[in-house]
Amino acid sequence: MPGRGGTVTEAKPLYARVLGDAWDGLPDEIRDMHTVDGVAVAEGRASVERGDGLLARRAAAVIGFPAAIEDTPVRVLFEAANGVETWTRSFGPDTFSSRQSAGSGRSAGLVCEHFGPLSFAMALIPEAGRLWLGVRRWTCFGLPLPMALCPRSTSYEFVEDGRFRFHVEIGHPVTGLIVRYRGWLVPAEGRSPGL
Repeated sequence: MPGRGGTVTEAKPLYARVLGDAWDGLPDEIRDMHTVDGVAVAEGRASVERGDGLLARRAAAVIGFPAAIEDTPVRVLFEAANGVETWTRSFGPDTFSSRQSAGSGRSAGLVCEHFGPLSFAMALIPEAGRLWLGVRRWTCFGLPLPMALCPRSTSYEFVEDGRFRFHVEIGHPVTGLIVRYRGWLVPAEGRSPGL
């Protein structure tokens, strides 16, 4: 991620380890956003849409997804330690976080993102200058769950106008749209965490 400082806990960043040789083919802005050495901060702008059904609202509340807003400041604090990255995302006043790590066993070669007891094992798929994140399996409290019940995700990163951009859309056949957030980030150079 942006900002290189702190203690090196792994020889390579998490995404570089998982992607292997494909890492070098990513745009610089995507590699920079995923190069975390200790602590890094990125800032930008985003929009958030939320599903309006009762189940969609409940699902979004469980994870802590931000409220719907057309345009809001976004800030992401990345903390890397012992091979695990913690991402704390702030959309205006709303904050939620997750932990990411390299998968093992059946999830080897994938990145596992943890939201409380839920874990999603995702393939990193570089394609035409974008980095897609495709969910391959999920668990709750470590117990495998059927993919037929898994929330659907359309998530990717790309570069436009020289900026790192993100698109995350999560839904489910039962609930419809749960959340869709998209926007851009740039490294917050020279800023200390918490500012």
